[in-house]
Amino acid sequence: MTSSIWPWITLAALGAYHGLSPGMGWLFAVALGLQEKSGKAVLRALLPIAIGHAASVGLAVGLLAAGKASIPTGILPWITGGVLVAFGIFKLVRPRHPRWVGMRVSARDLVVWSFLMATAHGAGLMLLPVFVLGEDNPAPCHGPSCHDAAGISLSSPGGYLAAISLHTLAMLAVSAIVALVVYYKVGLAMLRRAWFDLDRVWAGALILAGVLGLVL
Repeated sequence: MTSSIWPWITLAALGAYHGLSPGMGWLFAVALGLQEKSGKAVLRALLPIAIGHAASVGLAVGLLAAGKASIPTGILPWITGGVLVAFGIFKLVRPRHPRWVGMRVSARDLVVWSFLMATAHGAGLMLLPVFVLGEDNPAPCHGPSCHDAAGISLSSPGGYLAAISLHTLAMLAVSAIVALVVYYKVGLAMLRRAWFDLDRVWAGALILAGVLGLVL
């Protein structure tokens, strides 16, 4: 039972981790809220940001699903881990991300911005080892009405959507909590004096995820 639940716990934990990162959108949402002098504007910005994040993650996992159809199963974890480690090293060397958007943005702009930010940071890549290992270790199932409710299977559209939804909801919940605390308790002073640059931490997390995908 534990082995079938841990991929879901990991996905939720990664969602929470992504939600804590200012680069995934909560800091931008706070800035928009301060600009409009409205806490509702903070929450209004977070939903399209979460949608863009989910689209980026879905693209990465979708490419993995396509790869599983054409790449031998034994090779795929090495490819996935290698890509993660290489991308993490790249982010260490060149910690850059898109900066094209201004402060006057629509919901569509926020979706596109979030998609680009999540893609540039490799948010979807970080999840790939979970899907590879979850597919290689499916949940035990018995009986004619049994389904892969506790396992993550890329062969099941329902499991695919459920996994991305869980990750995104965790990311959205944590982003909302952090953004509201910063908006109501910290405010503009923090934005003027400090900028949380977690690029190196993020790159290290990508490398660690790649290494774990190779050794587990």
